[in-house]
Amino acid sequence: MKHTQVTRLAILTAFVLSLFAGTAIAQGNTFKIGIIGPFTGASADFGNPMLNGIKLAVDEINAVGGYLGKPLELVVKDDKANPDEGLKQSQALIAEKVNVVVGFCNTGVAAKSLDVFQNAQVPLIIPCSTGSPLTAKFPAPQSYIFRTSAKDAIQAPFVVEDIVKRGWTKVAIFADKSGYGEAGLQDVLKAMDAKKIKPVHVARFDVGVKDLSEEMKAAKAAGADVVFSYTVGPENAVIAKAKQAIGWKVPQVGAWPLSFPFFLDGAKDAAEGALMAQTFIAEPSNERRASFLTAYARKYQAKRITVPMAAAQGYDAMYILMYSMFNVRDGNASGAAIKTALENMSRVYYGVVATYDKPFSANDKDAITSNMLVMGQVKNGLITFAYPEDAKRNLIVQRKQ
Repeated sequence: MKHTQVTRLAILTAFVLSLFAGTAIAQGNTFKIGIIGPFTGASADFGNPMLNGIKLAVDEINAVGGYLGKPLELVVKDDKANPDEGLKQSQALIAEKVNVVVGFCNTGVAAKSLDVFQNAQVPLIIPCSTGSPLTAKFPAPQSYIFRTSAKDAIQAPFVVEDIVKRGWTKVAIFADKSGYGEAGLQDVLKAMDAKKIKPVHVARFDVGVKDLSEEMKAAKAAGADVVFSYTVGPENAVIAKAKQAIGWKVPQVGAWPLSFPFFLDGAKDAAEGALMAQTFIAEPSNERRASFLTAYARKYQAKRITVPMAAAQGYDAMYILMYSMFNVRDGNASGAAIKTALENMSRVYYGVVATYDKPFSANDKDAITSNMLVMGQVKNGLITFAYPEDAKRNLIVQRKQ
């Protein structure tokens, strides 16, 4: 076992032992955590890495006593990337009286279920969905919705800043008509407006579209020098192939879905050079990341994580939850107590994606800030750092700003 893992487990063991001293144990034999995401269907390529990251953390935490000596029990529900199914499974989690829920990969699926958790006062920690409205739906002090992924309101400006730095200012935007695409489009337009840039072409399309050649020709005719895509599935590859089909070699940029297998495997050589925002790139840039990658590969016999960000953010979400729960000294596992604990995490967690020093507060439910982002690039079918300085900066894990 790597040194970082040993250290983390030793810290957790010390925490658990200290909590046993004079502490009442909450009722029940386990601490029940609901997990929801797309584990089958179109979005399983990032739903399953999220689940695997969560399970890896849970195994480590249970190995040192769980929460107050109670093992963590996962109640897993598959939303199949379908909003109606997500609502049904969210209601099922509440009916099963879970203490807290971790999940959602699709913004539209999450959006339809937020009221379920808010009304039940069961905290929801979102490790993957990035749609900006998710953590803004309810007034922050009353909100039970937390997130450990980078919302699009910071990803979009980060990418816009990069394209301006590279001298590209004639932007064609391709956004799908899902909740994710709509929210992302608005974030891109807002970020471009801040730079006094207007898109030369905006293409909207349905999820599942197979050909965007005509829209790509229109973007080229408008004089675009970069294509900014906002979609979560195979449509990113459709965009790249349409660009390739007309012999147009302008760059493609976007948010984190450009690192997904649907894009890399679907577009193949047409994906080469694409740029995207990332919180975590699967390179052993420091000891804790090397430890995580080694542990994941060993547990799942995986040479490659399909979506490393989903795995790392799921893993970190579970540790943030447990580090927060160490503030609950009386074993109170009510939703209100967990919410307060998340908002007042007193111990620093040295995570895979970031160093989490007070990741949440009563007025801020997003753990990731823009300084934690790096620009990734497709090189030989894999995601690596777009800039050598980012690789060097990544040696030091960032804290929230």
